[in-house]
Amino acid sequence: MKYFVYFDAYGYARKIISEQELAEKFDNAPGEFLAAMCQGRPGTSGGHTTGHVGTLSFDSQRELQDYLESLGDEIAGFYGGRSECRPYNF
Repeated sequence: MKYFVYFDAYGYARKIISEQELAEKFDNAPGEFLAAMCQGRPGTSGGHTTGHVGTLSFDSQRELQDYLESLGDEIAGFYGGRSECRPYNF
């Protein structure tokens, strides 16, 4: 099943819809979904949008959930000191 995910400017998944919901609410147009997610947000005037819509395909909703839960692990691991890294002195 296909899912359409709105990722904000920081790469966080903020809204997820199925292909059926995209067809019903946004006439199968990912751009319309993106525009709806960016309405009223700073930096969206003049046609400028922040973030993007990604298309993901999974066999089950559980696989989608596992993927979403794993997002950011590499960042948390680095900043949380779980990997071999040296601290930066600024």
